[in-house]
Amino acid sequence: MPAGPPPGVDQPRGHGINVLARLGGGGRTGPPEGGGRYGLLLVVLVGTYLFSAFNGAHLATETQIGLFSAVLLLALRSSLLPGRWPVIIGSVTVAGSAAAFGATLTGTSAGTGAAELWKALLLLLTAVLVVRRVLVKPSVTIQSIYGALSAYLIVGLMFAACYAAIQQLGEHDFFANHEPVSTQTFQYFSFTTLTTLGYGDFTAAESGGRSIAVMEALTGQVFLATLVARLVTAYRAPDPKPRTGPSGRGRLPADRGRLPEDVDGAGDDEDRD
Repeated sequence: MPAGPPPGVDQPRGHGINVLARLGGGGRTGPPEGGGRYGLLLVVLVGTYLFSAFNGAHLATETQIGLFSAVLLLALRSSLLPGRWPVIIGSVTVAGSAAAFGATLTGTSAGTGAAELWKALLLLLTAVLVVRRVLVKPSVTIQSIYGALSAYLIVGLMFAACYAAIQQLGEHDFFANHEPVSTQTFQYFSFTTLTTLGYGDFTAAESGGRSIAVMEALTGQVFLATLVARLVTAYRAPDPKPRTGPSGRGRLPADRGRLPEDVDGAGDDEDRD
């Protein structure tokens, strides 16, 4: 039979509350929460970009619909949305992607433009899901960094799809000086704009395309300067070696050295005077 505390010895304040919380499943004593794993998503995005860059324009347009649908489903798996939202979004994604794929087979500018708009919508929803999940995580981990980088790539691919839709649905060429248009050139122009490299070999001809390009450049700068930079700054790799006491016998308790008044958290020192 386990012995209790010696008579006359008071337990630290908050000890009973902590025990009840552990018995009730509260706190962080259980396994880490699921979701928020974006390493695979980042690999798929890089592979999608490289595939589109080294394949034919028509093949890339059709295949990207399936790849971007898979990207959205991967992000949906890690989003931890409540209720039946994952099922609803997944069903709409499959049905809409099938319709967009059929539109590309018509060979018309309207059908291809509608497919490009659907790709942009898929990527926009994916970026929202990823950024939302990264922001609500209680701590910054390496998966948070992967998620932020994935969202950055998604933004570049999304704007490339918008430029392609403008080309297909508009009356004039998107690029000035009648530069060739393809999936590859739109992605190249999008990422050079997102990163503000500004090579100048491809420029938007109309005011609408220029306005969207400016929005993309601002989005890229704000994204890097706020989300990615703050995540990298706040990230700390886990310590593989447990802290030990002066004699090297076992792990040093986290609460060692704290006064009983501080068990519930940091308080004002004025109360002790």
